[in-house]
This record gives sequence, structure tokens and C-alpha cells, in this order.
Amino acid sequence: MSQTTLMVISSAIFIIAYIFIIIDKIDRTVTALLGACLMVAARVISQQQAFLKIDYNTLVLLIGMMIIVMITKRTGVFEYLAIKTIKFAKAEPWKILFFLAVITGLISSLLDNVTTILLVLPVTVTVAKDLKLNPIPFTIAEVFASNIGGTATLIGDPPNIMIGSSAGLSFMDFVKNLTLPVMLILLVTSYIFVLIYRKKLNTSAEARRRVMAMDEKSAIKNPALLKKSLVVIALTILGFVLHGYLGYESSTVAFSGAAALLLISGEKVGRVLEEVEWKTILFFAGLFVMVGGLEAAGIIDMIARWLMSATHGDPALTMIAVLWGSAIASAFIDNIPFVATMIPLIKGLGAMSGMALGPIWWALSLGACFGGNGTIIGASANVVASGMMDEEHKISFAAYFKVAFPMMLLSVVLSMGYLLIFYR
Repeated sequence: MSQTTLMVISSAIFIIAYIFIIIDKIDRTVTALLGACLMVAARVISQQQAFLKIDYNTLVLLIGMMIIVMITKRTGVFEYLAIKTIKFAKAEPWKILFFLAVITGLISSLLDNVTTILLVLPVTVTVAKDLKLNPIPFTIAEVFASNIGGTATLIGDPPNIMIGSSAGLSFMDFVKNLTLPVMLILLVTSYIFVLIYRKKLNTSAEARRRVMAMDEKSAIKNPALLKKSLVVIALTILGFVLHGYLGYESSTVAFSGAAALLLISGEKVGRVLEEVEWKTILFFAGLFVMVGGLEAAGIIDMIARWLMSATHGDPALTMIAVLWGSAIASAFIDNIPFVATMIPLIKGLGAMSGMALGPIWWALSLGACFGGNGTIIGASANVVASGMMDEEHKISFAAYFKVAFPMMLLSVVLSMGYLLIFYR
């Protein structure tokens, strides 16, 4: 089969699957798995290659953190945090949305954004339930904030880990070059979400009085399990911070924490595993294989090379092209394989042109991480959050896209301004 034929077939499968995900008439997990099967059946990618394209590090990380969160949830600590948040914001819904979004972004800079969503979303749902509000505005703002905040450090988002490892950039390199602008963009976008949703965040005076009178201490159902959970979470976070120095994958850290908590918690393993979002895990597996098919056919490589050639080696144009190209591409395909493809091409460009690559790496990081906010499947945190929502508050592709895509474009415009001012 010719390369052109492979490109046509893989593109057709991906586009058709994507259309079904957008119209949301068939469960997207089923759509992703069928798309993956068609990639293999059409011989775009072999079965062995398909298995190799699945990012097991991401999937095991997700499963491990889901187990930790599900056990911790039994202690009542999320209800406790919900009540504390409500009281701190004086039960004003718009303040709660702003605080939760900013807190999510800050936590995501120290943890990966998927772990942050797993920890924060149960608090959000509880807050919304207590105030009789729709949790979707809070969830969308938090997903957006998690991807913004995760861009601030080396360990906050998988693309940053990949870039740092390949380019020899340290934790402090990311802090010095990205943390300040990212945090400013986090504050700006969180406030704009307040403006977007403020009219929809209305609750009764009675509901506010009721939640302000709640006793947060009474929410803790199992203090002994809470202590065990907090110790494991603290050690897991420490493991995430140090895993690069220790030589362990983040999935190993997360799964070790999950295994330890299963051992010391006394919870029944079967019941805990039943609560893992297996639909989300399988969706990711299917998506990885479909994107792997695009990679195998040369589609992603073609896009990346076009970005490089279109700028004719001009450093400023290359920086902006990488920023916008990564942002748009990462909104519609997973940013991990895209970044994996861009890294060797950027290195090759530097070798051929002698161009200083520092600004290009920051552009790639900002574009890929911020671009993931564009659609509900653009980043891991988005997919996980959507999977955690119940049927009553399911976030459709269109509903998310309508709000998040323009906000994503704004964040990239702000990033472009920063890059042009400091790195041109």
C-alpha cells in the first residue's frame, strides 16, 4: 500500500471518528475503540504497533491516581474542603468559581494536571450540589486552569517533561521562563470565566445560609483512613517531584501509592476498582491508537515539517509558527505524540540553522499545553473530567468548544505577546 493511500485512509478514519465524537450520538469510548480497530483492520498500523502506540505510562498513572482518589473520597475530606471553600468565599458562587480555578492551576504546577482534576473535581461537584448549582461552569473553568497551570513547571504537564528531558532543561529553567507569565494568564482567564458564567451562578439566600451554617468537621467520616490517605498522597506528590532524579516513571510513583493505600486502608479491592473510570481509560487507549495511525501514515510528521519550512528559518516567525501550530494541532489531537514528533524536528532545525532554540522550546510548551484546552479531547485532564461527570451533567463536545476554544485562542495570544516581548 502506498504512503499516499495510507495517509488518505488514516485521515478518513480519524476525521469520521472525530465527527462522531463531536455529534455525540454514540458513546465516544465506543467511537475511539472502533476507530482504533479500523486503523489496524485497514493495515494503516499493525496490531503490534498499535499496542506500542498506547501510552501506558499515562494510563497507569491515571488508574493509580483514580484508586488513590476513590479511597480518599471515602473519608469525607472532599466534603470538608467543599464546605471550607464555600465559607472562605462567603457562599458567593462567582467567588467560588474563581478560587477553585486558581487553586486548580496552582496545584497543577506541582502535580500533573490529571492528578489535580482527580483531586479537585469531587470537591467541585460537592460544592455545586450544596448550592444547588450546575457543576459544568466550575468544571470547564477548572479543566482550563489545570492545563494553564500545568505549563508553569517541568513536572506540571507531560509535554513539559518530554521537552525538558530532550532539551536538557531543568526544573528551574521552566520556573524562570514560564511560571510568571503562566500564572498571570491563569488569573486573567479565571476572571474571564467568572464574567462568562456570572449570570448563571445564582443561588438562593436560603441555600447560602444553609451551607454557611454547615460544620465542616462533621464531614470527616473516617479520621484514621484520612491520615493514611494524606500520608500516601504526600509521599506520592514527593515522588512526582523527585521521580526524574530517582529514575522512576510517574506511573510507577502513582501505582506504588495506589498499591500502598490499598494495602493499609483495609478497603475491599474489588469495590475500589469498580469505581475506576474504565471508560476514560479505554477512550484514551483508542485515541492513542488512532493518533498512532496518523503518525504511522506520516500525517503528523508532514504537519510538523510544514511548520518548519513555512518560516524560512526566521527565529521570530519560527517561534510564532510553533506556538500557533502546536496550539491548533493540540486542540484536536493529543499533544503528547505531537510534541514527540516536534522535538527531533526542532533539534534538526537548530543543527542546520544555528538558531537559538530556547524560545522555540518555550513556544512549543505554551502552544501544546494551552492548545489542549481547545476541545474536550485536547488534553488528558479534559477527557478525565468529562468522564467523571454523571449523565445529568455530561459535558458535550459542542458545549465545551463554544466556551473553551475562544478562551484558548486568547491564552495563546497572550503567550505570543510574552514571547515577542522577551525573546524576539
